[in-house]
Amino acid sequence: MTFTNPITIAIIAVTVVISLITFGNRNLFDKLKFNPYSIRHERQPWRFLSYGFLHADYIHLLINMMVLWSFGDVVEGVYQYFFPGIGGMLYLVLYVAGIVISVVPSYFKNKNNPNYNAVGASGAVSAIVFASILFAPNGKIYLFFIPIGIPAFIFGFLYLIYSYTMARKSHGTIGHDAHFWGAVLGIVFSIICIPTIVFHFWNEVSVFFNGIF
Repeated sequence: MTFTNPITIAIIAVTVVISLITFGNRNLFDKLKFNPYSIRHERQPWRFLSYGFLHADYIHLLINMMVLWSFGDVVEGVYQYFFPGIGGMLYLVLYVAGIVISVVPSYFKNKNNPNYNAVGASGAVSAIVFASILFAPNGKIYLFFIPIGIPAFIFGFLYLIYSYTMARKSHGTIGHDAHFWGAVLGIVFSIICIPTIVFHFWNEVSVFFNGIF
């Protein structure tokens, strides 16, 4: 089955353009980044969305867009297949919701902390990656330091544990909260839209374990 991915391409194009513009415009960058303190105390709710189109540097931008390109085609295609005519819009809703919802826990944690900031599409990209894992659990995911492919559902399980653990104890610059909640959203949203995907996922995982045992 061959899918086209116009929404994915459009998201990447918009994100790249905005990121490149803000690389050279620090004032604009500061007005758009996620800052819970500004959202609460200065009434700037657009930051819940705008931060997702900014990136810290070229590497940050490149990695997020490469991952989105790799997984977005499948997810967008599945939504188009199940919902002809509106599948692309549902996919876009998933992506935008991933930007917004993935940082809600961080907002409540840091709404009185003027020094907390975040940028990047990682929460939304996590939503797309985990929707893809739900659709193709036996697909292989390759990491830079591991030469063999990891079954997607195993990678997803380990990634959720890692992100949740790090979100509880990490005070670094990586948004583990956004990664975790974006992933959860990708799973929940896709199940709500396509309930039968749960049975597909279970059958595919069963095939994997039957092949081992």
